[in-house]
Amino acid sequence: MKKVFRFTMAVLPLALLLAAPAGAQVNPKEEGITREQANQILEELRNIRQLLEKQNKPQTPPGPTMAKLNMQGAEMLGSKDAPITMVEFTDYQCPFCQRFHTTVFTELKKNYIDTGKVRFYSRDLPLDSLHPNAIRAAQAARCASEQGQYWKLRDVMGANPNNLDLDSLVADAAGLKMDTAKFRSCVESEKYKQAVQTDVLEAMKIGADGTPTFVIGKSTPEGVDGEVLVGAMPYEVFERKLKTLETK
Repeated sequence: MKKVFRFTMAVLPLALLLAAPAGAQVNPKEEGITREQANQILEELRNIRQLLEKQNKPQTPPGPTMAKLNMQGAEMLGSKDAPITMVEFTDYQCPFCQRFHTTVFTELKKNYIDTGKVRFYSRDLPLDSLHPNAIRAAQAARCASEQGQYWKLRDVMGANPNNLDLDSLVADAAGLKMDTAKFRSCVESEKYKQAVQTDVLEAMKIGADGTPTFVIGKSTPEGVDGEVLVGAMPYEVFERKLKTLETK
């Protein structure tokens, strides 16, 4: 229980992070992470705290707990007929998104997505005021989609949030046997910038104030009708939610 609590606190919604002690520390040995990762998490919290203090953002309760999303045209993984839908709003440069991607997502994919129980959608929520490379990465994923490599590039970027400069992205594209000239041109053109910004606006409407943010609920013909959850929570939290939906 103690470890789960610390894991959850590391990814509280942005509006609640100001309540965290300024001298908060992460114990790498207890958390099972490297000292570099621990320092990265602490730096992330400090940056978010400073940003909110500059904006004088009041501490308010979480936004809406339920949301309906139209997912037509969004990238989907799994069976289109799956009874449950899970949507992630992600920031590729966010260390908390990385932690979800490299730990929880693997188990969710194996146990729920690949088995036809859940269909998984990916949407973008780059916090560009904190992560200058995030919006480029979001556009890069869409450029990769043109060559049928969206999910593979997403996997690479999700695991490597510190390697999202253009040259690194092109190198990743080369590793996936993509047409790198076409890929680079697509990213540099920023042709998908407006589409990414549309995702950001929709995330704001449902009360997403941190990354990653999820909407999990029953599948609808248009998309999903479900609950908004914020944070890279442990696998057990998502599993309990999914099992509850299975019984309804």
